[in-house]
Amino acid sequence: MAEEGYERHIAQMIQQVILTAPGERVNLPEFGCGIRQLLFAPNSDVLATTTQFLIFQALDRWLGDVITNIQVNVQTEEETLSVIVRYVVLRTQTGQQTTVTVSV
Repeated sequence: MAEEGYERHIAQMIQQVILTAPGERVNLPEFGCGIRQLLFAPNSDVLATTTQFLIFQALDRWLGDVITNIQVNVQTEEETLSVIVRYVVLRTQTGQQTTVTVSV
């Protein structure tokens, strides 16, 4: 049970990194990746690739000490952006997946 709580906590941290815009946190102004800003950009393969890159970089930077083998998949459908993150929890060596959905 304790490991389930830890893995849920990591999933919540992933959501925080994805949904926080740089500059939002006073003590950590570089924290986050700012994908909400990308929601208003024209939907394209370039946007999807850019979003994947930004999220991967942010997760690696801020959570690289607790997760590894990070894979990010971005899917767009009209006003909704779904981010699927697959990763391995270092402490338990278990594969996990978290989905974050952002709507305009």
